[in-house]
Amino acid sequence: MDAEHDPGAMESQARSAETPTGALEDRKAWGVLDGPLHALTGRATLGLSPAAQHLAFLDWAIHLAHAPFHGLDLALAAAVQWQRFGQALLGGSAITPPPDDHRFQDPAWQNPPFRQIMAAFLLGEEWLAALARAPGGMSRADARIVAFWVRQWADLYSPSNLPWFNPEVMEATIASAGGNLRAGLANLVEDVGEALHGQATARDFRIGQDLAATPGKVVLRNDLIELIQYAPSTGTAHAEPILIVPAWIMKYYILDLSTHNSMIRYLVAQGFTVFAISWRNPDASMRDLTLDDYRMAGVHAALDAVCAITGAAHAHGCGYCLGGTLLAIAAAAMALEGDGRLASLTLLAAQTDFTEAGELQLFISEDQLAFLDDMMAAQGTLDSRQMAGAFQMLRSNDLIWSRAIRNYLLGLRDHPNDMMAWNADGTRMPARMHSEYLRRLFLNNDLAEGRFPADGKPISLADIRVPLFVLGTETDHIAPWRSVYKINQLTDTDTVFVLTSGGHNAGVVSEPGHPHRHYRMRRRGPNGRHLSPEEWFDDTPAHEGSWWPVWTDWLADRTGALEVPPPLGGTTYPALDDAPGRYVLDR
Repeated sequence: MDAEHDPGAMESQARSAETPTGALEDRKAWGVLDGPLHALTGRATLGLSPAAQHLAFLDWAIHLAHAPFHGLDLALAAAVQWQRFGQALLGGSAITPPPDDHRFQDPAWQNPPFRQIMAAFLLGEEWLAALARAPGGMSRADARIVAFWVRQWADLYSPSNLPWFNPEVMEATIASAGGNLRAGLANLVEDVGEALHGQATARDFRIGQDLAATPGKVVLRNDLIELIQYAPSTGTAHAEPILIVPAWIMKYYILDLSTHNSMIRYLVAQGFTVFAISWRNPDASMRDLTLDDYRMAGVHAALDAVCAITGAAHAHGCGYCLGGTLLAIAAAAMALEGDGRLASLTLLAAQTDFTEAGELQLFISEDQLAFLDDMMAAQGTLDSRQMAGAFQMLRSNDLIWSRAIRNYLLGLRDHPNDMMAWNADGTRMPARMHSEYLRRLFLNNDLAEGRFPADGKPISLADIRVPLFVLGTETDHIAPWRSVYKINQLTDTDTVFVLTSGGHNAGVVSEPGHPHRHYRMRRRGPNGRHLSPEEWFDDTPAHEGSWWPVWTDWLADRTGALEVPPPLGGTTYPALDDAPGRYVLDR
């Protein structure tokens, strides 16, 4: 009798079919332990997925092994480098570092044998960069990872990092009888102690006195934000207020640093009524907050209060970095809903298209984000120190090794400044919100491609019709200006695009009178011709000075007549505390 008609056989088959399935289901229970394991690993790897790094090198090795003529070309390139080194030894053309490489600036590097050591290293570094360049067929994401790690290894073994090869360190050691090394050891012990205890490194600056000291009142506090209304410093003020939406990856007072370079103080002095959001530094209890929570409890709640307090029908939004991205999301959602309270948008170093999001793309892949999700699930947040480590590795020469040489080999200390104090005052990111942000924006580019949901409905940046003032900065590694510029292709409204000198922070905090500053500016009207970033740069002349006055003139043309400034707070939104409030003090 065949199995089809044999009940015993069918029962046996059923048992055999059930057993493996049940065993597999049982095994799935062990998977809950993988997340904590990944979280533990992430503490040692600064949040980088080991799998992503190894797979990138495997991709590189397989393609290199299958490209023998590419390997031959690398061998010939190595021979050329040896020839150049020999010529340099015989007094031929000097081997000099690129203009942005400051490791060998000391004149002593031009003396033998240090000149020859520097030349050998620079030639080897150049060849390693060629080695890291992907053979044809390698994925772009893997190519970025390989190039990144090869650069890290080359930077690590730079002769400038080795005291017996660095003439500046050797001279300091001889002149001080080793005093520089003793001072450097003391600096190292101090820095390690501060890192272990999570202390800020610039204690000379106090929040509310030296920093974030523009007078004002907290007029709204909810579980996510404090809204600060700043006291007027002029007898009259423009009728329509400004709402500043900073990034929550940083404390808001990057825009309210010292008296001389506070953007908020400058706006108030120009006769504007200014409000600013101060985000709460989230803890593990806020792990499930979403981007929509930040939009509603952040931007929308603040805008409700701003309009109620001032009685204005419209307000001008200004968003910085991630805050600018959120403000653009809120503006598109408001356009979809027919909410016309925003009169204009200013976006400072804020991306809306993430296809060319700069060096941060190094950390954005499905594997990397899954690893990061496990880390954040264990912690509830992403810690500021984990983020800072990744950012510093992107510019390791400037942010790691040059500081290590100065602090630990030369025994010197940089004089603290307000930017350093702010930079040491880190924040955390809620797990769910940060995962949504990285996946929907960086990985999938949902906002630019019309898939990003607000309150469950997809929004489109093309619906934004209010005037735009968009700022990019020339040396921005976080929001590259060509990426910021892409909003010109995503919207068709009156747009002023400004490109200023400096980086992500210094380019924005660029007050009038700051030396060596310049900017380019061009307006594109509705239905205006789109220029490529290269065309725009070549056809737009540079102007010396700060971009702040240009911006305030643009705002003044759109913020109504001057009138008596509104009171601080009101019946519905009474003043709660003096600025800068409580949330900015969260650690």
